[in-house]
Amino acid sequence: MTTPAPDPRTLDRRLDALARQPFRAKFHLRGRDRATAALKGPATLRWHAYDLIAKRLAPAEPYKDGRQTPYRGHPVFVAQHATATCCRSCLQRWHGIPKGRALTRTEHAYVVEVISRWIAREMTDGGSSGQDPCRSDPGHEIS
Repeated sequence: MTTPAPDPRTLDRRLDALARQPFRAKFHLRGRDRATAALKGPATLRWHAYDLIAKRLAPAEPYKDGRQTPYRGHPVFVAQHATATCCRSCLQRWHGIPKGRALTRTEHAYVVEVISRWIAREMTDGGSSGQDPCRSDPGHEIS
């Protein structure tokens, strides 16, 4: 499976499919993360996403892979769980980007675009105020 072009319609279809997954559907920007997204704006969040992905996901063997992405603390972290870009296993399963090698520039840009698109949709749609997904799924392997 190849990395799809970051066409907005393609991204929206992928995000809609992910939102139908019970675990992924629990994630929304709330509280401080939502306020941070509103305050920083899309351009700054895109830069943060690019930097966080470079450090935490792009290496061939990321440190603590599968547990490197917190549930909250930054809008990008929430978006990573909602979009299955939180670890290399999810990236492989949901986006077809193989594990065991560093992300290419195109793949890195794609991941940032997926995250940015989710945040934009979340800020436009108003999000949700349901239960915190961390509390509802204590078995998930994220610290």
